[in-house]
Amino acid sequence: MNNSDVVVITGASGGIGAAIAKRLGRDKKRLVLAARRKAELHSIAEEAKKLGAPTVLEVPTDVTNRDDVNHLRDAAIAEFGRIDVWINNAGRGISKRTLDLTEEDVDDMIKVNLKSALYGMQAVIPHFIERGRGHVINISSFLARVPVASHRSVYSASKAALNSLTANVRMDLLAKHPDVHVSLIMPGVVHTDFAVNANTPDELRIDLPGRQGAAPTQTADEVADYVAGVMENPIAESYTNPASQDLARGYYSDVGAFEARVVQHFR
Repeated sequence: MNNSDVVVITGASGGIGAAIAKRLGRDKKRLVLAARRKAELHSIAEEAKKLGAPTVLEVPTDVTNRDDVNHLRDAAIAEFGRIDVWINNAGRGISKRTLDLTEEDVDDMIKVNLKSALYGMQAVIPHFIERGRGHVINISSFLARVPVASHRSVYSASKAALNSLTANVRMDLLAKHPDVHVSLIMPGVVHTDFAVNANTPDELRIDLPGRQGAAPTQTADEVADYVAGVMENPIAESYTNPASQDLARGYYSDVGAFEARVVQHFR
C-alpha cells in the first residue's frame, strides 16, 4: 500500500467509519466516503482533508440499494481511475430479544449488515480481478463469533452471516486471484453512538464482553488504527481487541458453561 491508494469507506458519517476516514486522511490516502447522512458525511470529509487527505470524494449512498452501491463504485473509478481498498463498514444495531423480533426487524438487520456488504463485494471484486489486485475489508463484530448479548440476537446473527460470506468469497478467490485480498475485522465493544442508534433500553445497556472483565472497551480510533494496519498487511480475519481471542476460545471450549456464567452474572 502507498499514499496514492484510493479507499472507499461505507458508513463513513460516524463511528468507526468516520474514525477510519480520519486515520486514512492522516496517511494521505485518497478517499471515497459513502453514507446516507449528507451533512455528517461532508463534515467528516472536511476533517479528513484537514488531516492530510489530498482528495476526498463524497458520495451519498444507501448501501441497502444495489444501484446506489454500483453508483458508488462507478463514481470512485470515474474520479480516480481505480479503487485499491473497499471497506464495508456500514452497519446498524437493534436491541430486542429474539422472541420480541418482528419480520421488519430481521429484514432491516439483514439488509444493512449483510446485503450491503454483499453488494459491495459484488460491485468491486470484478474490478479488482480485472486489475489483478485489490483489498476488501468487511467490518463484522465479536458478537458474530460469541453471541452472548441476547438483546443483540439478530444483529449478531446478521454479522455471523457476514463472516460466512466473507470466508467463502475469500476461498473462491484464493486459487486464481491471490492478490485480491478479503479481510474480516471483528471489533468488540467500541465507544461509538452504536447503542443510541440501536435504541437500547437502559435495562439492556450491558457492555458485553467488557463487563466480564476480560475484554475492555476500545475507542473507534483504536479500531481505525487496526484497520489501517490490516491494509498494510492483509490477513484473513482478526479481532481488534487482544482479549477477544481468549474469550472466543473459552466460549467454544464449553458453550453451555460460558452461557451459564453470563446468565449468572446478570441475575
